Amino acid sequence: MFSASWIWIYAGSILMLLELLAPGFVIFFFGLSAATVGLVTAVAGDAFSLTWQLAAFSGFSILYLVTLRRYLRSVFSGSRSESPTDFGHEAVGRTGKVTERIEPPHPGRVEIGDAEWTAVADGPIAAGAEVRVVSNNNLTMKVEEVK
Repeated sequence: MFSASWIWIYAGSILMLLELLAPGFVIFFFGLSAATVGLVTAVAGDAFSLTWQLAAFSGFSILYLVTLRRYLRSVFSGSRSESPTDFGHEAVGRTGKVTERIEPPHPGRVEIGDAEWTAVADGPIAAGAEVRVVSNNNLTMKVEEVK
């Protein structure tokens, strides 16, 4: 019941599951190597001694790490892409109302859509005036009065 092949397969399964707890995607390949050695041991039987099992485990580990890691890492981690569009770029050209007077060099507040933002302008703009977003710097909108 607890032959060497089953021990290798159990150890491989445990190592592959441990990958869920540890980042880096390395432990998985040791588990895959152990499972491979378990299958080879089951097929070869007594002809595959412990020394050869350990040598095969080392060899398969290196082989899997070198050949499969880059490919499988991209498959499991997926791809990340950052959107070139953020609210700051979308806000340019939108109009809103000044909720707190803008008096350069001090910022004021504007309401654009359903959000309120810090705003700056080249000249003073009274509260209640309609403005258009010209540009933004992080969370501060640069606005101009719509005439």
